[in-house]
Amino acid sequence: MAFDYSKINLASFKAIFKASFKIKEAFNLIAKSLEQLLEQRQDHFLIPAELVANVQETNHLDHAFLVLTKVRYSKIPVLDKQQHFKGLLSLAMLTETMLGMNGIDPSTLARHQVAEVMQTDVPTIRLPYDIEEILHLLVDQPFLVVVDENKIFTGIVTRREIIKSFNYAAHQLDQEFEITAKNLKLIN
Repeated sequence: MAFDYSKINLASFKAIFKASFKIKEAFNLIAKSLEQLLEQRQDHFLIPAELVANVQETNHLDHAFLVLTKVRYSKIPVLDKQQHFKGLLSLAMLTETMLGMNGIDPSTLARHQVAEVMQTDVPTIRLPYDIEEILHLLVDQPFLVVVDENKIFTGIVTRREIIKSFNYAAHQLDQEFEITAKNLKLIN
C-alpha cells in the first residue's frame, strides 16, 4: 500500500525539518549520506515546463481564471512570450480582483491583465540543485520554480516530489550506508 503524501500537513513538514537542523556536527556523516541518496533522485525532482500549466503576463484575468479552475492548482507560473518566468498567479489574487463594494463582479476580470495582479517576489532555483536550499524554501512554498541562467522557465520542483525522495532515502539509508549510533545531545 502506497503512502498518502497528501496527509502530511505543512506544520508536520516544518517540524521535521526544524528538528533536523538542530542536530550538531556529529550528524554530518548521516547528513552527507542522506544528501547522497537525495542527489541520486534529482532527476525525479523536476516536473518539466511542458507539463506545468501556466499563463502569459499579457493574458486577461478571465482567461487565467479558466486555466486555474480547470487545472485545479492553487498557483501557476506566469511567463512572457519568450517563456521567461515573471511571477505566480493564484485564485485568491483573481478573487480579490473580483471583489467590489457591491459583491463579486466577475466582469472585472476581462478588464485586467495577469501582470497587474501577479506575485513577483518569488524565489527561483537553478540546476544544479542545492538540496539544502530546496528544503529551506519548500517549508513555506508548495513548489519552487526552476529557471535557467536566462530566466527561462524550465519547470517546477514540488514539495510532494521532495517528500517522495525523502521516503526513498529513509528506506535506502541503512541498505547503502553503515549507520552506527552515537551519544548525541540535541541542542534546543
